Amino acid sequence: MAPADPRRGDPRRGDPGRGDPRRAGGTSRRPADRSRLHDLVAPLVAGAGLDLEDVTVATAGRRALVRVVVDADGGADLDAIARVSGAISEALDGDDAAFVGPFVLEVTSPGVDRPLREPRHWRRASGRLVEVAIDGEPASGRVVEVTDDGVTLDLDGQARHVCWARLGAGRVRVEFSRDEQNGND
Repeated sequence: MAPADPRRGDPRRGDPGRGDPRRAGGTSRRPADRSRLHDLVAPLVAGAGLDLEDVTVATAGRRALVRVVVDADGGADLDAIARVSGAISEALDGDDAAFVGPFVLEVTSPGVDRPLREPRHWRRASGRLVEVAIDGEPASGRVVEVTDDGVTLDLDGQARHVCWARLGAGRVRVEFSRDEQNGND
């Protein structure tokens, strides 16, 4: 059996080899500290009048994929997303403490499948059909009203106010058509 190539390392031992920048002392980017990125991005997003929903970092080949999810009441418009994307890009380029190396920045709004966890998420889903656990039991209803202490749902034609502590994470159900005869347009 031929000796192992030292540049390749021994994958059985988890050794990436001398030629791999992941090896200790290599020149690859440091892993991004998610909380550091969050702290860097949050004021920029707030300054644009948006809410920061999430910051994630994933490896995409030799680059890092930095995904920033933003939203606003009434939705985040493309101009606001473009402005905050430029500001975040400049901040990341100028802050070596965030991480070193190439990255791809993606600034996006949350999809319809985003879990409803915060009161602002529920407020933005007003009028929408949702699935949620109430006291651990699955329920489906329309969001009627959101208050400081909970949410009012129309459950089978009955309005029911549920406090936040009794609600699990909800999800908006996609509706392709709504029953207009019942006053739902």
